[in-house]
Amino acid sequence: MAKEYHVGRVIDHVHLKVRDLGASRRFYDAALGALELPLTEGGAEYFYVDELFVSVAKPPQEPQTSGLHLAFQAADREAVHRFHAAVLAAGGRDNGAPGERNYHPGYYGAFAFDPDGNNIEAVFHGPNKRTAPSVVIESVIEK
Repeated sequence: MAKEYHVGRVIDHVHLKVRDLGASRRFYDAALGALELPLTEGGAEYFYVDELFVSVAKPPQEPQTSGLHLAFQAADREAVHRFHAAVLAAGGRDNGAPGERNYHPGYYGAFAFDPDGNNIEAVFHGPNKRTAPSVVIESVIEK
Protein backbone atom coordinates (compact mmCIF):
# COMPACT_ATOMS: atom_id res chain seq x y z
CA MET A 1 0.00 0.00 0.00
CA ALA A 2 1.36 3.46 -0.95
CA LYS A 3 2.02 5.86 1.88
CA GLU A 4 0.46 9.32 1.68
CA TYR A 5 2.22 12.47 2.88
CA HIS A 6 -0.01 15.42 3.71
CA VAL A 7 1.52 18.89 3.45
CA GLY A 8 0.17 22.41 3.62
CA ARG A 9 -2.15 21.83 6.57
CA VAL A 10 -0.18 23.16 9.53
CA ILE A 11 1.78 26.29 8.59
CA ASP A 12 -0.04 29.43 7.50
CA HIS A 13 3.13 31.49 7.12
CA VAL A 14 6.72 31.81 8.32
CA HIS A 15 8.08 35.26 9.21
CA LEU A 16 11.86 35.73 9.18
CA LYS A 17 13.35 38.89 10.69
CA VAL A 18 16.68 39.67 9.04
CA ARG A 19 19.55 42.07 9.62
CA ASP A 20 20.28 42.85 5.92
CA LEU A 21 17.20 42.83 3.70
CA GLY A 22 19.22 43.23 0.47
CA ALA A 23 21.40 40.19 1.21
CA SER A 24 18.36 38.15 2.19
CA ARG A 25 16.44 39.24 -0.91
CA ARG A 26 19.33 38.14 -3.16
CA PHE A 27 19.52 34.77 -1.36
CA TYR A 28 15.77 34.03 -1.47
CA ASP A 29 15.31 35.34 -5.02
CA ALA A 30 18.09 32.94 -6.09
CA ALA A 31 16.60 30.04 -4.09
CA LEU A 32 13.07 30.55 -5.38
CA GLY A 33 14.18 31.24 -8.94
CA ALA A 34 16.18 28.01 -9.02
CA LEU A 35 13.10 26.11 -7.85
CA GLU A 36 10.92 27.84 -10.46
CA LEU A 37 8.68 29.28 -7.76
CA PRO A 38 7.19 32.75 -8.11
CA LEU A 39 9.72 35.39 -7.17
CA THR A 40 9.17 37.72 -4.28
CA GLU A 41 7.12 40.87 -3.96
CA GLY A 42 7.62 43.53 -1.35
CA GLY A 43 8.59 46.99 -0.24
CA ALA A 44 11.45 48.88 1.38
CA GLU A 45 11.42 46.85 4.61
CA TYR A 46 9.95 43.49 3.59
CA PHE A 47 9.38 40.92 0.83
CA TYR A 48 7.27 37.80 0.57
CA VAL A 49 6.29 34.84 -1.56
CA ASP A 50 3.47 32.44 -0.71
CA GLU A 51 3.84 31.48 2.97
CA LEU A 52 7.27 33.10 3.45
CA PHE A 53 7.38 36.70 4.77
CA VAL A 54 10.77 38.39 5.39
CA SER A 55 11.26 41.78 7.02
CA VAL A 56 14.02 43.86 8.57
CA ALA A 57 14.51 43.18 12.29
CA LYS A 58 14.25 46.31 14.39
CA PRO A 59 16.56 45.81 17.38
CA PRO A 60 16.48 45.78 20.31
CA GLN A 61 12.80 44.74 20.40
CA GLU A 62 13.05 42.39 17.42
CA PRO A 63 16.10 40.14 17.18
CA GLN A 64 16.86 38.64 13.79
CA THR A 65 15.70 35.11 13.08
CA SER A 66 18.60 32.66 13.29
CA GLY A 67 18.89 28.91 13.62
CA LEU A 68 15.57 28.18 11.90
CA HIS A 69 15.25 25.26 9.48
CA LEU A 70 13.08 25.93 6.42
CA ALA A 71 12.64 23.47 3.54
CA PHE A 72 11.33 24.39 0.09
CA GLN A 73 9.74 21.75 -2.12
CA ALA A 74 11.61 20.94 -5.33
CA ALA A 75 10.01 19.44 -8.45
CA ASP A 76 12.90 17.04 -9.12
CA ARG A 77 16.55 16.28 -8.33
CA GLU A 78 17.77 18.78 -10.92
CA ALA A 79 15.90 21.56 -9.09
CA VAL A 80 17.70 20.59 -5.87
CA HIS A 81 21.02 20.99 -7.70
CA ARG A 82 19.96 24.35 -9.20
CA PHE A 83 18.88 25.55 -5.74
CA HIS A 84 22.19 24.61 -4.13
CA ALA A 85 24.30 26.26 -6.84
CA ALA A 86 22.12 29.39 -6.89
CA VAL A 87 22.09 30.03 -3.15
CA LEU A 88 25.84 29.52 -2.85
CA ALA A 89 26.35 32.00 -5.71
CA ALA A 90 24.01 34.44 -3.90
CA GLY A 91 26.04 34.42 -0.67
CA GLY A 92 24.73 31.34 1.11
CA ARG A 93 27.08 28.99 2.97
CA ASP A 94 27.04 25.28 2.18
CA ASN A 95 25.42 23.02 4.78
CA GLY A 96 25.02 19.84 2.74
CA ALA A 97 25.51 19.13 -0.95
CA PRO A 98 22.67 17.66 -3.02
CA GLY A 99 22.14 13.99 -2.30
CA GLU A 100 19.92 11.27 -0.94
CA ARG A 101 19.10 11.38 2.74
CA ASN A 102 17.82 8.50 4.85
CA TYR A 103 14.73 10.39 6.09
CA HIS A 104 12.44 8.29 3.87
CA PRO A 105 12.86 6.42 0.55
CA GLY A 106 13.39 8.87 -2.31
CA TYR A 107 14.28 11.88 -0.11
CA TYR A 108 16.78 14.03 -2.03
CA GLY A 109 17.88 17.35 -0.55
CA ALA A 110 20.49 20.08 -0.32
CA PHE A 111 21.15 22.57 2.48
CA ALA A 112 22.66 26.05 2.84
CA PHE A 113 22.78 28.73 5.51
CA ASP A 114 21.13 32.03 4.55
CA PRO A 115 22.79 35.37 5.47
CA ASP A 116 21.35 35.19 9.02
CA GLY A 117 22.36 31.58 9.73
CA ASN A 118 19.04 29.89 9.01
CA ASN A 119 19.35 26.38 7.55
CA ILE A 120 17.52 26.50 4.22
CA GLU A 121 16.83 23.32 2.27
CA ALA A 122 15.39 22.23 -1.06
CA VAL A 123 13.88 18.75 -1.03
CA PHE A 124 12.51 16.41 -3.68
CA HIS A 125 10.47 13.58 -2.20
CA GLY A 126 11.17 11.09 -4.96
CA PRO A 127 8.71 9.30 -7.18
CA ASN A 128 5.61 10.57 -5.44
CA LYS A 129 2.61 12.15 -7.12
CA ARG A 130 1.14 15.47 -5.97
CA THR A 131 -2.64 15.60 -5.87
CA ALA A 132 -2.58 19.38 -6.47
CA PRO A 133 0.15 21.92 -7.32
CA SER A 134 -0.95 24.26 -4.51
CA VAL A 135 -3.75 25.11 -2.15
CA VAL A 136 -6.10 27.73 -3.61
CA ILE A 137 -7.95 30.03 -1.24
CA GLU A 138 -10.90 31.89 -2.74
CA SER A 139 -12.61 34.76 -0.98
CA VAL A 140 -16.26 34.19 -0.15
CA ILE A 141 -16.74 37.78 1.00
CA GLU A 142 -18.27 40.10 -1.56
CA LYS A 143 -17.00 43.66 -1.66
